[in-house]
Amino acid sequence: MRLSGIRIVLVQTTHPGNIGAAARAMKNMGLERLCLVDPASFPHADATARASGADDLLAEATVHATLEEALVGSHLVFGASARLRTISWPQVTPREAARQTADLEEGSEVALVFGREHSGLTNRELELCHCLLHIPANPAFSSLNLAAAVQVVSYEMRLAMEQPRLPASEEGGETAAATAEELAGFYRHLEQALLEIGFLDLANPRQLMRRLRRLFNRARLERMELNILRGILSAAQKSSRRP
Repeated sequence: MRLSGIRIVLVQTTHPGNIGAAARAMKNMGLERLCLVDPASFPHADATARASGADDLLAEATVHATLEEALVGSHLVFGASARLRTISWPQVTPREAARQTADLEEGSEVALVFGREHSGLTNRELELCHCLLHIPANPAFSSLNLAAAVQVVSYEMRLAMEQPRLPASEEGGETAAATAEELAGFYRHLEQALLEIGFLDLANPRQLMRRLRRLFNRARLERMELNILRGILSAAQKSSRRP
């Protein structure tokens, strides 16, 4: 797992200058993959000016209509947030996130998601992430600007990637983690199956599904494990349809 497997995802960035400043912060630390979700204005001269030599990252940045689209192919997703949430969600610091990233098998993809400048990520967007990434700043003044947050997280990622990695044989073997889109498909299947067997309360489906997402995100499912679970769901659905 090297820096090339890490993507920075900016969600609905309001000011194009912040995109450029984030690109500069990324390039300082050797990160090159920038994904933009529904930016207010891009490309833009302000983004180019603030990039200060990181124009190549802007030129190669990908623009996506939804966060789900931007996360395709990622095996581990961290959602950055300056504020802690009322919902309980696995939480890590940038250093802990970097350690988890460094421990992934070769070829894995990691997404670091940053929300809107003034309101951050919604709870719905956070549900697409495995962990909430929180920078432990001064509690009396904890809100970093977008580029500063990207810089802190990118720095920790670079430090972790520079550490020597044990051969797979010494780690006890490696298995493929489920990707973000595979997990999304599983959650859709899970919700449909729970509805069919009468377990999901139609009056309040969100609370149960949020808790189940939290459970399975914390488990960091492997692809084989995910296939087993989907097989169980399919069997339960068939059983419920029998007269």
